[in-house]
Amino acid sequence: MDQREEQEFAEYFAARREAVRRMAYMMCGDWHRADDLAQQAFIAVHRRWRRIRDKEALDAYVRRTLTRAVIDESRKPWRRERAVERLPERPSGDGEVDDSVTTRRTLLAGLRMVPPKQRAVLVLRYLEGLDVAGVAEVMRCSEGNVKSQTARGLEALRAALGDSLGDLRSTS
Repeated sequence: MDQREEQEFAEYFAARREAVRRMAYMMCGDWHRADDLAQQAFIAVHRRWRRIRDKEALDAYVRRTLTRAVIDESRKPWRRERAVERLPERPSGDGEVDDSVTTRRTLLAGLRMVPPKQRAVLVLRYLEGLDVAGVAEVMRCSEGNVKSQTARGLEALRAALGDSLGDLRSTS
């Protein structure tokens, strides 16, 4: 890459680093893994920077790369998650926890129990704000697949949240 291309990439990286890291965290539930996954996505973009003609589509390319990395990593035997029977109790003590923080923690705990593909669809649809067609493009699958994965993911999230779902509804 020449100096101009390196500068373009550096500017894109600086502008999007935190957003990609947050999306990775929402998909995997671990900040250390999120850092690694975001780095993998940016390395893939850097390798192909010269060949990417449509710089307006970079966000879509990074989302797709990140989503594939999360799903692929979840298939590794040492990364298989184990669902817990019960979510931890709400923190107790003198300091009150803000309801939005509690809601976020509950949601993240629930998302960790949703299978990786379904979790990716939920994050892309509801947290990244993509429509069904956008998620289908990122995940390279049919819109029908996105709809069924969304339905299954929401069902798994409801099952994971159990009694906490009522708490979420009352705080929103």
